[in-house]
Amino acid sequence: MSKLVAKIPVMAKAAVDSATPKFNTFLRYARVELVPPTPAEFGGVTQGFNNIVKSAKTGAWKNMPVKDAWRNTLVTAEVLCWFFVGECIGKGTLVGYQV
Repeated sequence: MSKLVAKIPVMAKAAVDSATPKFNTFLRYARVELVPPTPAEFGGVTQGFNNIVKSAKTGAWKNMPVKDAWRNTLVTAEVLCWFFVGECIGKGTLVGYQV
């Protein structure tokens, strides 16, 4: 048992040394990707919605490449999953509301 206790600091240092580069990479991407949207970016959102409505009205979505259609489907599924996960977290249960 004393050998195991003696190895703990060495193992902890190895774990920290191994995780440091990955954590630094995470922080570099988090600073860019996890920031809230700026007011200037909201114009792009409205333009995107207008493009979707225009595509639906003109039938341009029929000429979309399969790669883009698949990407849009995956993004929609991701948004729906996050919505339902948020609902479960907000309710505090998986089924039903606590009355």
